[in-house]
Amino acid sequence: MKVAIPTEVKNNEFRVAVTPAGVHELTENGHEVFVQAGAGLGSSIPDEAYEAAGAVILADAARTWAAADLLLKVKEPVDSEYAFFRSDLVLFTYLHLAAEPLLTQALLSAGVTSIAYETVQLPSGALPLLAPMSEVAGRLAPIVGANVMLKPNGGPGLLVPGVPGTHPARIVVLGGGVAGTAAMQVALGLGADVTVLDTNLFRLRELDALHFGRVKTIASNSFEIDKAVSEADMVIGSVLIPGARAPKLVSNELVSRMRPGSVLVDIAVDQGGCFADSHPTTHAEPTFTVHRSLFYCVANMPGAVPHTSTYALTNATLPYVRAIANRGWKSALNADSSLARGLTTYAGSIMSAPVASAHGLECRSLADVLA
Repeated sequence: MKVAIPTEVKNNEFRVAVTPAGVHELTENGHEVFVQAGAGLGSSIPDEAYEAAGAVILADAARTWAAADLLLKVKEPVDSEYAFFRSDLVLFTYLHLAAEPLLTQALLSAGVTSIAYETVQLPSGALPLLAPMSEVAGRLAPIVGANVMLKPNGGPGLLVPGVPGTHPARIVVLGGGVAGTAAMQVALGLGADVTVLDTNLFRLRELDALHFGRVKTIASNSFEIDKAVSEADMVIGSVLIPGARAPKLVSNELVSRMRPGSVLVDIAVDQGGCFADSHPTTHAEPTFTVHRSLFYCVANMPGAVPHTSTYALTNATLPYVRAIANRGWKSALNADSSLARGLTTYAGSIMSAPVASAHGLECRSLADVLA
């Protein structure tokens, strides 16, 4: 199979879909790998490293997309890439289509077979290809939030851990999943006063047992969210419904009652965000103000640490990429029900129920396609 990796073009996106180790693995399995010139530079991987691993370097995006049977990306395609879509292309990347109506329509119109990293799901419910980037975004969230809280950046001038004789920052984490747990751990390490809210009481018991009472665990409901958020210096939103839009947990009215200079970091913004006023921002212009609070809603947070993110992502995706390349996408999905859950569009049809629901479209049966 011909596997191609283009350069990411989203604002300040420095990750790349495959490392040289991944290229070597695919070429060892008899596949041709094409990498766009400069694709790895943002992750400190030169073209020469890819060539040494067996890749062919192509000069531009058009040639790279055209060469692909299977195209690997990190972030969802942007409108400048829609012209490269075609019906015989298999696209494997993060898509977040529930929050992307224009991209959804472009994929359907072109008949692209798309498989979304974020909806590949194990029988346990775990999301193996979303987890590494959730860990990165979660660990970043308190760090970027602490930076936004500095006075020169528009914040209240509050030092997260404080110093002896002063109060540390109160950080509230909405959601105790992979991203929320990572955010909680770093927030604790920074010396913050940390509260985690989740609807899963078993998960809250796990967090309490792991951290010996250092973190407050609260059963999540609208009353407790209101109370915790209104008293917080920083709120980190990390709720997730696989494939669907994130639920809106923090209203505009609630933000109006928060402390002046409070910071809200929305990890779920690429799924629509869990704050009412969230909209995607970029690393170039990461924040905006709502009432007297600062929102940080960068949709590709892990892109700020591309060296770590690229290797973590390849570690997770490579077994699935190898399976698709070795067996063909349909045979690979038939053999692995977890991978099959990632199928999002095929031959002009929506294959994901949450995406279909988000856009008011019909969902085609997976069994019908894979039969």
